[in-house]
Amino acid sequence: MTDRVLVAGVGNVFLGDDGFGGEVARRLLADGGVPDGVKVEDYGIRGVHLAYEMLEPYDLVVLVDAVSRGEPPGTVTLIEPDLGEFEEAAPHVAAGESPLVDAHSMTPGSVFALVRAMGGRPSRVLVVGCEPAEVVERMGLSPVVEEAVGEAARTVLDLVREDVGVTASRAAGRPGKEE
Repeated sequence: MTDRVLVAGVGNVFLGDDGFGGEVARRLLADGGVPDGVKVEDYGIRGVHLAYEMLEPYDLVVLVDAVSRGEPPGTVTLIEPDLGEFEEAAPHVAAGESPLVDAHSMTPGSVFALVRAMGGRPSRVLVVGCEPAEVVERMGLSPVVEEAVGEAARTVLDLVREDVGVTASRAAGRPGKEE
């Protein structure tokens, strides 16, 4: 079976809580229970690699990352970004006219713009984010963000099980949930 869902942990493990996405990806891989048709990987700061992966025909891409939204540290949030806002940046990225192509400092928005510049467009992207407590030069998550790893992993599993179940139902000709 071809993977239909990509779960991508992103962030820099050398910047404390910014390593949240990778930690969630590692937890998902270690604990098991990831349905068939779901690829889970820790991309870390490899934004260009993630952009190339997102050119594949996934039905759903779930990014897991530290996200500052002004909430208390450790708050897990589900975000559905407007990918259309990256359309304008895509030609500049493709032409190399943008700092977005710095491979070691690509944000998820930069990755989306690069994917679009290469002619791709994922069908659906969700972000499971966690409010960081400390983004400082050190390895390891702060205690409050470490506690949120399990909640984020459960959130990701709920999302992908629902999506894979809906896709499998439609493929088998059975009525599935409508989105």
